[in-house]
Amino acid sequence: MSRLASTIEAILYLKAQALTVSEIAEFAGCDREAAEEGLIQLMADYAHRDSALEVVETPNGYSLQLREAFHHLVQTLIPADLGVGALRTLAAIALKGPISQTELVDLRGSGAYQHVQELVEFGFVRKRRQSDGRSYWLQVTDKFHQYFQLHQFPQELSQLMKSK
Repeated sequence: MSRLASTIEAILYLKAQALTVSEIAEFAGCDREAAEEGLIQLMADYAHRDSALEVVETPNGYSLQLREAFHHLVQTLIPADLGVGALRTLAAIALKGPISQTELVDLRGSGAYQHVQELVEFGFVRKRRQSDGRSYWLQVTDKFHQYFQLHQFPQELSQLMKSK
């Protein structure tokens, strides 16, 4: 595997979310054409390996992810004991984020305060104070992207929000 393909592998691993070819090229410090060649080489390398990981193209870009045959391990090794309310709050943050905590409470009700605390503890949500100091900005973290495999999640999120 070439040095560029290895660099792209490291970028996809560290970002833990789908990246466009342009983003990969920018992070790798190369042009778009070289990034595409590196991606093709990396994807071919993973296709011929007996590995738990794979590089896939998603609607949002390219992603290094766990092969489907190993998804059961995520639930076993990284269980998230979230209730329906917390999951719906997480869905709202993922769909609307970054979102202010005030706006989230208007959307989800006062129970969202407890949900946010829980989601921050699990590492799925990042909370930072707004510049005026009155509320917080909330957004999902890289752990959220890894755990829920985001490229498959938007449709599930939309359905979850509709059933509110």
